[in-house]
Amino acid sequence: MEFLFLEPVFKEAIWGGTRLRDVFGYDIPGDTTGECWAISAHKNGECQIAGGRYDGKLLGSLWKERPELFGHYKGEQFPLLVKIIDARQDLSIQVHPDDAYAGIHENGSLGKTECWYILDCEPDTEIVIGHYAKDKKEMESMIRSGKWDEFIRKVPVHKGDFFQINPGCVHAIKGGTMILETQQSSDITYRVYDYDRLQDGKPRQLHIEQSIDTINAPFEADESKPVTESLEGADHTHFVSCPYYSVDKYDINGVFSIEFHKYFTNVSVLSGNGSVNGISVMAGQHFIVPAESGVCRFEGTMSIICSNPE
Repeated sequence: MEFLFLEPVFKEAIWGGTRLRDVFGYDIPGDTTGECWAISAHKNGECQIAGGRYDGKLLGSLWKERPELFGHYKGEQFPLLVKIIDARQDLSIQVHPDDAYAGIHENGSLGKTECWYILDCEPDTEIVIGHYAKDKKEMESMIRSGKWDEFIRKVPVHKGDFFQINPGCVHAIKGGTMILETQQSSDITYRVYDYDRLQDGKPRQLHIEQSIDTINAPFEADESKPVTESLEGADHTHFVSCPYYSVDKYDINGVFSIEFHKYFTNVSVLSGNGSVNGISVMAGQHFIVPAESGVCRFEGTMSIICSNPE
């Protein structure tokens, strides 16, 4: 089984910047590039296979035509989406629906459970995770009356932090932060508040009713903690296992061998360089290890984040 390397898809955004080019050397479309869709079969940004026997194939087509590459994983669509997000300015305050709500109200779309690994951030940066409303009634009142300072919960953030963002959790990436995001393959976002910003002279669309429908109140913080262990050739950190994905980080120094998940595994090279099974890899590359690929041998000095479906 050969690895499936992917060509990223880039998205411009009002809050985007240039760090996708500055840090990873990507050929971004402009100076307000907010997102790199690094491993995606979503219709709004589908990656092509780069090189090998499936060169030029869309990931979604390969999912349907060669299910054995993905261990015959259930479902009609590739289940995960991996992004790098460069927030030069604050993103909107937002919330995502779960599968049930999205299925009814968003033409059968998946909901959006996601998680963030903080690749880098400026000093004293914060992010928005959760809110301070004591119940659903107070949450609705605060939103409709625009009491944002009372409503929004901010927490400090540092390079290397990890956050699980479940459906119904109010959240926002703040300016000066770059993250790697692993999520369900969904592009459904409800904007609660956007700082009254204008785009092309007009306010961006808000989704107040959908947000009130889907925000969980009161907010309950995710108390799970990463677990780290030392392996031969790598330090391993397990961040999360949830109903949709597991996410792990490996800081490799030397030779490290691993046999991945029974279905398939997404791999993102965050920093450094080296090789995997003799193939050169470097920071900014993303690939899929197909099912039944056997032992993968990494050599070099690099950090990788791996995700697989549950």
